[in-house]
Amino acid sequence: MTAAALLQSVLASLPEILVITGACILLILGEFVRKGQEHLLVWASIAVVLSAALATLLLAGEVRPAYTGMFVADRFAVFFKFVFYLATILTFLLSRKYADIEGIGSSEYYVLLLFTLSGMMIMASATDLLSIYVGLELMVLCTYVLTGFLRKERRSNEAALKYVILGAVSTGIFLYGVSLVYGLTGTTQLNAMAQAVTGDRLDPGLLLAVVFIVAGLVFKIGAVPFHMWVPDVYEGAPTTVTAFMSVGPKAAGFAVILRVFLNPLVAASDAWIVVAVIAVVTMALGSFVALVQDNFKRLLAYSSIAHAGFAILGVVAGGEDGIASVMFYLLIYAFMNLGIFGAVIMMRNGNSSGEVIDDYAGFAKPHPVLALLMLLYLFSLAGIPPTAGFFAKFYVLSALVERGFVALAVIAVLLSAVAAYFYIRVVMVIYMREPQRVFEPALTPSVRATLAFTAAGTIGIGLFPAWFLRLAHSSVFGG
Repeated sequence: MTAAALLQSVLASLPEILVITGACILLILGEFVRKGQEHLLVWASIAVVLSAALATLLLAGEVRPAYTGMFVADRFAVFFKFVFYLATILTFLLSRKYADIEGIGSSEYYVLLLFTLSGMMIMASATDLLSIYVGLELMVLCTYVLTGFLRKERRSNEAALKYVILGAVSTGIFLYGVSLVYGLTGTTQLNAMAQAVTGDRLDPGLLLAVVFIVAGLVFKIGAVPFHMWVPDVYEGAPTTVTAFMSVGPKAAGFAVILRVFLNPLVAASDAWIVVAVIAVVTMALGSFVALVQDNFKRLLAYSSIAHAGFAILGVVAGGEDGIASVMFYLLIYAFMNLGIFGAVIMMRNGNSSGEVIDDYAGFAKPHPVLALLMLLYLFSLAGIPPTAGFFAKFYVLSALVERGFVALAVIAVLLSAVAAYFYIRVVMVIYMREPQRVFEPALTPSVRATLAFTAAGTIGIGLFPAWFLRLAHSSVFGG
């Protein structure tokens, strides 16, 4: 690699370098932060993310390939990176009080979140199966530790152990698929793979490789049949970590899926049947199992599974409209899901955990404004107009219908109606039940800011969806 190429590579990966460098510096400086000054770690972490966001914005004007074709800074990566920045900054804000309550406000907590962010950023820009693996492992290894960060709670330890074991299996499956692809095509670069398979029907060996890679990736987004870790991890992990994992790593998984399966393996027509079945079964399982949940975090876990299935339908639709609909969906999902988890986090005060649905009984009477915000998030998750969640589902369905998948669109609508029931059930508890006890939510300025920002995003995108959809369209593989 020449000096000019090296400089170009460093420039293209400058946001990732800033985040990793900032995390390393924060790890050292964290040892000098005194007890009671942990809020300094929050603001320092946010400053690191904002510096990376600024660098990303400055580099967004052109496509910048790097590291001999293993990495690229393009509009597609920029779009996803800003979703990651959004999720990370809001998680830091939600952690300000929650970390103190749970006793997890050490520098390692914020450093691990930053390293997880860097892994997701690498995944969004990776254009080689090996660089995808590097970003993937950097992301999941940190989330394993974050899941078990409540070291004194048995369920947190149990969730982390399950996550590690199942994650290791899924990574092995993914790597086996990568080895098959390399053996059959002689390359791991996505563009070279595209040239190897374009125009010919996929041979059985390459189709088997596709199945293994799909299996490894759907685990990361919590889709069936690799969903079994999601409820336990969502329930056992600190709620701020759960909120982060429900948005950031899920979006990173979809970024990889879009790059891999809508570019080099477009000729694998038989694979789309498998992906369509995964989408329908994932929606069905998430929607029906959520109906019987009493734990709010587990309910949101199965909700996350159902939403993953719905987003996969955009992958099935394919083309620019399908890709843009998935990107648009994930942006909206970040706002409404972080908002509802923010509501759960504010309920963690005193003896209340906010994890049991009955904790919200009659919540609307003493706190009408907060109840209205929860109503907004729940209606958006259900896809009720005119919230942003309605348009997220509408554009995925539109992409399906335009590509002729009318039956899939009908099934998706019916399953969305099932999912709407368990969201409305929570709304009924909030508004129709009598309060069981009176307590004050942990409403710090940072939590208020997060709730206000996510509510504004949920409403704003619902009122002006066309602008955000155009942004997604212009970001499809460089626009």
